[in-house]
Amino acid sequence: MGDPAPVVAAPPSSNDFEILAHVVSYHSTRCCASPIYEFLLGPPTAPLIRFTHATKGLFLARLVLSARHLNSAGGLHGSVSATIVDWAGGLAIAAWDLRDTTGVSVDINITYLSSARLGDEVEIEGSVGRVGGNLAFTEVKIWKVEGGERGGLVAQGRHTKFVKAKK
Repeated sequence: MGDPAPVVAAPPSSNDFEILAHVVSYHSTRCCASPIYEFLLGPPTAPLIRFTHATKGLFLARLVLSARHLNSAGGLHGSVSATIVDWAGGLAIAAWDLRDTTGVSVDINITYLSSARLGDEVEIEGSVGRVGGNLAFTEVKIWKVEGGERGGLVAQGRHTKFVKAKK
């Protein structure tokens, strides 16, 4: 018996350009103010991350892995994956209703399913399950890109944030 086939979900086809512009702006102004995000995802003037899609509560972005993303064995570092889950959970909330603040982390977990290596491209999918008056629940998936298309799932996580109701 071989390994089971990777779970591959097709990316969405429609795009909301107002939400996409908001996600890009939120990342370049708010997220890049954090040194760790700027180090891993690049500064606004030379981004390493490329946003490809956004709709209400969902965004997709791609990142080519460099040495800064790897562990000593040459695979995607677990702490980088966890940081991506933290970052993407907040951006998914920003995509939910164009909010300018996305709250603080309450809980975060991640499951590592496979790996990616130097030069590999990954696709990050951040989505909102629910945004309530106090809590927001998000899911983040990191897929390996193979032949320009979404391949196997590398990691998936959930991120709960305390949020203030949007006025």
